[in-house]
Amino acid sequence: MINLTGTYECKIDAKGRLMLSAAFKKQLASVLQEGFVVKRAVFQPCLELYPMKEWNAMMLKISKLNRFVKKNNDFIRRFTAGVKIVEMDAAGRLLIPKDLCVFASIEKEVVLSSTINIIEIWDKGGYEKTIDEAASDFAELAEEVMGNTQEDELS
Repeated sequence: MINLTGTYECKIDAKGRLMLSAAFKKQLASVLQEGFVVKRAVFQPCLELYPMKEWNAMMLKISKLNRFVKKNNDFIRRFTAGVKIVEMDAAGRLLIPKDLCVFASIEKEVVLSSTINIIEIWDKGGYEKTIDEAASDFAELAEEVMGNTQEDELS
């Protein structure tokens, strides 16, 4: 599994070409040539950029779902809606499809934010608004999600 670190601001041009930050390129050096998958995020109005290796691992998990269970089939359809394969061009840019830019309200100023093994692609204003809104609840969320360390220590 890839473990990505960092949050970086960059620009996207009118054609939807996005230059990955040098720091992300360095972290992704071993998988750059394999390409990426970009998709709509599940919970936020942003995009998710999966290195192909991580996308294939996710698809392996999803392929185990029984498609004859309606909830599973609905989930698969929604999760994969708008999915596109993207590759770096000779100049080191990724072409983000127009429909996905519209979904995430991405126009010019962009924030690339690591979320363990994928990169979220945000409109800068949307990212800052989401972070500001979440700041007041973060202490409570952190305690709820990470606060049970005693259980972990006992296992």
